[in-house]
Amino acid sequence: MTTVGEIMTSNPVTVNVDTQATKVRSIFRNGWLRSIPVLSKNHLEGIISRGDMMFLSSTKSNIEARVIMKNPKVLATPEMDILEITKKLLDSDTLQAPVVESTDNKRIIGILSVGDVLTKLLQNGLKPKNSDINSIFTKKVINVNYDEHISKVWSLMDETGFSGLPVLKKNKLIGMITRKDIIKSGHAIKGLDNIDKSIKVEKVMVTPPIVVTLETNVRDAAEIMIKNDIGRIPVVENPIYIKKEPHRAREANLIGIISREDILGTYLN
Repeated sequence: MTTVGEIMTSNPVTVNVDTQATKVRSIFRNGWLRSIPVLSKNHLEGIISRGDMMFLSSTKSNIEARVIMKNPKVLATPEMDILEITKKLLDSDTLQAPVVESTDNKRIIGILSVGDVLTKLLQNGLKPKNSDINSIFTKKVINVNYDEHISKVWSLMDETGFSGLPVLKKNKLIGMITRKDIIKSGHAIKGLDNIDKSIKVEKVMVTPPIVVTLETNVRDAAEIMIKNDIGRIPVVENPIYIKKEPHRAREANLIGIISREDILGTYLN
């Protein structure tokens, strides 16, 4: 049995309950964090996600972390089995769990992500119970056009809960845009009400996108995700690949999308 303590990230980036929202937003912008534990004297009080900061208006930027934070959906302790905690993460529709010494004292010692779990499963050579992408990918895909404004994409992410969306041009997939891309670009750094409505998706998206096809097996898709630190990959037909960049396509026909959660489900079900 592999435990949480063996694979968690120790000494995670944290903030205190009295840290200003502007400082929290700056941490998200300068790093690749998906969530930040909020502490009081090294004891967990709550957690702030990238999405929480995206939709914080600039008029509230002077508030403290304690106002923004939420209770973590899942709380882990180091002795928990990774498959047990993964089921809790998937059932709660969340990607990370703070790790505490015990549920009584809540002294923070690490953070665990679904990416950590997937990496360990691959390292252990565990085979998915279903290796066929065709049976697990999502066929109805919410996407955006390359010339839409990022303010619209921002709102769409809020409405759907999706943190990454495929980008189309003339009905062909040409890129991906994520919350991380928007925050990293700096165009949303002062909150939704101050977002630059003139900035279009094509200025922020990642292109060419990493893709898979129906011929890609589940394990290969998982390895691509881990290697590139991405949470979802478009499933395509007729990709025109970039010669020197395997798995990246200049354009393709979008037929679906597959996420880390989809793949983890094949190891658990």
